[in-house]
Order: sequence, then structure tokens, then C-alpha cells
Amino acid sequence: MEFTEKTLSTRRIHEGRIINLREDTIELPEGRTGKREIVEHKGAVCIVPVLPDKRVIMVRQFRKPCEESLLEIPAGGLEKGEDPADCARRELREETNQATGNMTHLFSCFLAPGYSTELIHCYLAEDLREEAGTPDEDENLNVEIYELEELLAMCDDGRIKDAKTIAALGMLYRRNNF
Repeated sequence: MEFTEKTLSTRRIHEGRIINLREDTIELPEGRTGKREIVEHKGAVCIVPVLPDKRVIMVRQFRKPCEESLLEIPAGGLEKGEDPADCARRELREETNQATGNMTHLFSCFLAPGYSTELIHCYLAEDLREEAGTPDEDENLNVEIYELEELLAMCDDGRIKDAKTIAALGMLYRRNNF
């Protein structure tokens, strides 16, 4: 069986600053039709900033959709045509006042492929140095620093609920055999 869906028509529902929403009418492989609501997103980056002593820089910020303050790795949206590595460097400065001398791509993944096009690129940032950044006007966050083992325990007990953060910390653990 072929696992593809042919788009028969698209209806634009919303055009926004961060996301767009469309509804596609599709044809399934066996000929039936269906509907798919799709959130279009230009993509994002996330960064795992690791200090020389192996502690990890995190950010805590209020997330309105969740109605709570979440502990996360730094992250941000791509600008149109922006290289993900350049975006990661920019977001690292903006959110943590750090620059990196060594950045490694860890992985790229779709955050919610059942309804969104958002692809996030995750980077490991090492050889950090302080460098002033300018945070986004509508962002309020606190920078916090933790041992990786403590962060992994927070993932286990539910204090960290952010998917990209959980995945990135797991990859860091696996990569470095902490």
C-alpha cells in the first residue's frame, strides 16, 4: 500500500505573524477523500548551551498556550530564508547573553507532524563566552543553570514538559555518555 495523500484543494483559514492555518481536502490511497487541518510554521531552532564544567544553561518563561512557566532550552523561530545555524547563534545571544565558539547540529525533527509543518533544528553550543544580546520585546525569561543529571530527573518526574527540551537533553546524555 502506498502511504501518500494527494491534495485535491486547499482553503486558507488564517494568515498570521507566526503561523498560518489551512484546510486541505485530500485523496487517500484507496480513493476516499478526507480533510486535514494544517498549521504552517516557518521552522525553528533550539540550542543546548553547555558550559565548560558541563552544566547546561536553561531558560524559564511563561507560555500562554500552556498557562504556566516552563523550563526549556533556548529556542526561537527562523526568519524567512535564515540559515538555521545563524538563527541558533542569534537566539543563543538574545536569550542567554552567550556566544559560541563551537556549535554542532544534533538533530532536526517535526514537533507535531499530525497537524503542523514546524521543523525544529537542534544544536549543541560549547566554548561559550559572554556576549550581550537583545531579547525580543515580547519575551520575559529567566536564565537558570543546571547539572545534566538534575535536568534528566526533572524530565523523569514531569517538571520539564517541553518536548524539544526532553529530546535534546536525551540526545546530549546519549552523545556524551554522562
